[in-house]
Amino acid sequence: MTRTAWSESASALLENEHVELHPISEDDREPIRKIAFDSQIWTYFVSRVESDADFDAFFEAMLADQKSGKRAVYVIVDKSTGQVAGSSSYGNLAEADGRLEIGWSWLGVDFQGKGINRWVKYLLLQHAFEDMGAERVEFKTDVLNAQARAGLRKIGGYEEGVMRSFNPMPEGRRRDAIYYSVLRAEWASVKDQLNRLGRAVNPCA
Repeated sequence: MTRTAWSESASALLENEHVELHPISEDDREPIRKIAFDSQIWTYFVSRVESDADFDAFFEAMLADQKSGKRAVYVIVDKSTGQVAGSSSYGNLAEADGRLEIGWSWLGVDFQGKGINRWVKYLLLQHAFEDMGAERVEFKTDVLNAQARAGLRKIGGYEEGVMRSFNPMPEGRRRDAIYYSVLRAEWASVKDQLNRLGRAVNPCA
């Protein structure tokens, strides 16, 4: 069976009963703006959203990356409220190697700790492995980001190692980045684990 090229298939409407992920568009600018201004969100990001100018630059970069194919940028909608909750992306798409990264992920503070992130990861991993035919999905985060690291381990991400002095951060330090991965052969067990975690958060779902 011939698969569609990743440049076409990476961006798609993904959803279940909990969340919707749709490719970013100009219509998402104001809903995202409403939830972006909280410093807690950006502690471990390589950029900050502290002013309207910061936000517009941040949003324009997402649109530009989506248009150029550099990233497939998704807007997350919490189906329980119908509100935009944040964003996540596919990036570093290396189709010839069967490898891509899930990252650039954030949630507004009112949507954190509700299981949304796990369902987002579920849908993105499912699309990558089952529709796009990926062999490896990778994640990276700041080595200091204990919450993100625990979350990646909890969903079954394999901790691979630290890339020292990976990139500069806005406050002046250089970030050490730690990598995690899920391989195609591991997806079935990771999928089961994500489903169990989801049911624990939403027992009536």
